[in-house]
Amino acid sequence: MLFQREGGLQVQVRSTLDALQAQSAPGLEVELVDPNRQRLDQFDLIHVFSAINGNHRLVELAADLGVPVVLSALLSPGWTRMDGMRARLADRLTGRLTGWAVQTSYAQTKRALQLAQLVIALGPAERDAIVSAFHTPETKIRVLPNGISPHFFGARQEEFRRCTGLTGPFVLMVGAISPYKNQLGLVQALASTELPVVLIGRAQRQHQSYLQQLLAAPRVRWLGQLEHDDPLLASAYASASVLALPSHGEVFPLSVLEALAAGTPVVMTNESALNLPDSSFALRQLHWDDATGLRQAVLELLGNPPERAAVRALVERYSWQRVAEQMVACYTELYHRTRREQGTRRAV
Repeated sequence: MLFQREGGLQVQVRSTLDALQAQSAPGLEVELVDPNRQRLDQFDLIHVFSAINGNHRLVELAADLGVPVVLSALLSPGWTRMDGMRARLADRLTGRLTGWAVQTSYAQTKRALQLAQLVIALGPAERDAIVSAFHTPETKIRVLPNGISPHFFGARQEEFRRCTGLTGPFVLMVGAISPYKNQLGLVQALASTELPVVLIGRAQRQHQSYLQQLLAAPRVRWLGQLEHDDPLLASAYASASVLALPSHGEVFPLSVLEALAAGTPVVMTNESALNLPDSSFALRQLHWDDATGLRQAVLELLGNPPERAAVRALVERYSWQRVAEQMVACYTELYHRTRREQGTRRAV
């Protein structure tokens, strides 16, 4: 089901795969597993992306077959120790009420984290959430951020301006059209400013009425979904005065990284694993429903726009090549550790 939709996770998987295949590490072969045609024990190790949506079954199967697992958790950094306590209580109550026939998603996620030999977090905030809410040992967590495709760093405004006819300042939001992403909150927060709001993203069937509500607002333009490698997407980032992402929560949002790579400042939710030191001149993070703070931050960035070269410099170290190098180090560490442990078991 992974590639039946398009979003940040799909971009992360494809970009990671391409970068890994471009590595010259001796003996390294990387491919997408087709579970309908291939057994997991054909591989030396498995990398599972996302600890939710039933992926615990893949991790359980790999554990049964003796195949080590690297798990990119992709969990909201908003999880706290108290959230974990409540979730465990809910899981116990659910089990008792159903004769232990039903598990909560929390229990399934925790199981995946327990069985994986290495867990990858996208930032310190996500790592802390995994440790405190899911009782995962910090020693098996590695922090590896996402990368940014190179073409966003060289994005230019001309194509977007030519295709849309927009010549003045505007606020851009890139992401699936949904109440969780909170496009309506952005539109309402900026209603008194007369700033155009440009939306890029797909609206699923259940969110069509939400989309129509957005389009009924003045100065809102929706461009639909653009492919990640579409030059118009990169040009939109470069053309925008500000990228806004006031969603309920993000892990490590690629749209924010890509906008910064194009030199565009960002106002976003503070429920995120993204943490860029000394970035407040170009990156403002606030609570998702702080409409007043959102409007003020956008207007401040419009009134005193940061130098685009300085904005790009905030994320210049985030390349998929660097991510792949760190990923190969994780794979190598786990592979050799597994071989040593297997050798010890045979000797005993």
